[in-house]
Amino acid sequence: MFKPAGILSSAIRNPRAPLGTSRRYSENAVATSRLSNSDFEAARRRRRTEWKRKQGNGGNGCAAFHREKYKPFGPPSGGNGGRGGDVYILPTSQLTTLASVSTRIRGESGAHGQGTWQNGKNGEPLIIRVPLGTVVRELPRDDPQRAKDEWEAEEESLEGLTPAERREKMRENRWVHYPRYAESNVERDAFKDAEAALYKQERERRIARRKKAMSPIYLDLDKEEHVERAVDAPLGIKQHEPTGYLVASGGLGGLGNPHFTTTEGRSPKFASRGQEGERITLSLELKLIADIGLVGMPNAGKSTLLRALTGGRAKTEVAGYAFTTLNPVVGVVRMAEDGTFEGGISDHQVHEETLVEVKQLQDRMERGELADVKTRNETRNEEPQDGEIILQPGHRFDLVEVFRFTIADNPGLISKAAENVGLGHSFLRSMERSLALVYVVDLSGPAPWEELKVLRDELEQYQPGMSTKARMVIANKADLLAGDGDPVAVEDAKRKLSTLQRFVKAHMIVNEGTDAAFTLDVVPTSAKFSQNLPKVVGLMRSYVEEAREGLL
Repeated sequence: MFKPAGILSSAIRNPRAPLGTSRRYSENAVATSRLSNSDFEAARRRRRTEWKRKQGNGGNGCAAFHREKYKPFGPPSGGNGGRGGDVYILPTSQLTTLASVSTRIRGESGAHGQGTWQNGKNGEPLIIRVPLGTVVRELPRDDPQRAKDEWEAEEESLEGLTPAERREKMRENRWVHYPRYAESNVERDAFKDAEAALYKQERERRIARRKKAMSPIYLDLDKEEHVERAVDAPLGIKQHEPTGYLVASGGLGGLGNPHFTTTEGRSPKFASRGQEGERITLSLELKLIADIGLVGMPNAGKSTLLRALTGGRAKTEVAGYAFTTLNPVVGVVRMAEDGTFEGGISDHQVHEETLVEVKQLQDRMERGELADVKTRNETRNEEPQDGEIILQPGHRFDLVEVFRFTIADNPGLISKAAENVGLGHSFLRSMERSLALVYVVDLSGPAPWEELKVLRDELEQYQPGMSTKARMVIANKADLLAGDGDPVAVEDAKRKLSTLQRFVKAHMIVNEGTDAAFTLDVVPTSAKFSQNLPKVVGLMRSYVEEAREGLL
């Protein structure tokens, strides 16, 4: 329950308070106890709303006077408010998506100043962690998606008010008055001089902010930030961790009433409020930095292929319709010395559509087939005998892992994607930074070689030379051709694969006309049944090793 007595006690201290205490006034104090219950409820709601609205701002200064025994009229003792916390963006390799970044972020507010010259605590800096490959852009002033900055937000709140009401509202947003002195303070010359100086500082900050907006923020975060630590640094001293790039500064704290002391006015009964922190609108775009990027038409089986290569660990949606994948998904392939990869020893070897697998799992649970299945903890506790190394996915594979690389399942491309048809630019941007590209075509389709031609042309139209990153063609869904073992269908499938190989050899030459010219590898696979994947993984490893050596 909201108690009037508690509010009043925060405004005026008990005259029998202990030595060294002070009488102070804060913005939430109410100067009288003769308020109705509805007034108190309105005051409580207003205070909570103000707290929510001022996150990330500087703390308010305090208007207080020192009181102790034999000093009934001590000097001004209000402390300054703390500075609001800054906001930084830090790239990290521990994230792969922007899902953890909120659409609206506020820094920590500085604490308010208190009596006996106690300054408020500064707000802690807020670090926004984003994955490597994130591009940060500040939206220009004419962008319709841009939110209003702190100055525009105040102007909007003052619309429709009379000049007297505007002046009163602006003063309420900038000043804290000692109880019962609000009306008399505005008539004093000392307050008028302080108000003029404050508005002058605001004009200077506003001009500086406009100049800063002429050079909007643009960050291409493709590398982690590392801090060199001195080897001979003294022990016991805390090392500074990287904070990233500053994108928004916190507001300065307000000034306590001792700051406004003059030769004529020795007891100022007002203090300034904390300044509002910067408001900016940023656009975050993730250009994945993957070793291998899968490029293909919609419904070519790229998501199923990624799941098969990672043993089902990559959580991608698989369905029988186009554009199932709307955002890039990254998976990790881990390999042993003998070429074994983690997905190849997984128990999950048949990859159906997502809804089908969910239905199969529910049916198994209803039949009780999973009642005696060992849990992951029970499996982990099974120790190998006589030093034998058991190849199992998960933490046991760490013992034999010698190489790993990442694969990005990119959304499907269509014709005229380079002209931004079907969100083509958004999908193509996710492939720019891959070290190598792999085409994925549907071998069961009528003309998979036509798909290859379209994919290569779209890459070149979007960015000349981008198709030179291609290294392999995966002819997926080979299980749909001659799956019943009919000799005639088998021969037709072989002829279709030969036609595709001849097309690649004749028309898909990379760096044609140079000494570095080569043709793409063609590998038929069945991602659904995890067939012929060891060859695919081995070739991908060679591409990644070659590309990484070229970056050194």
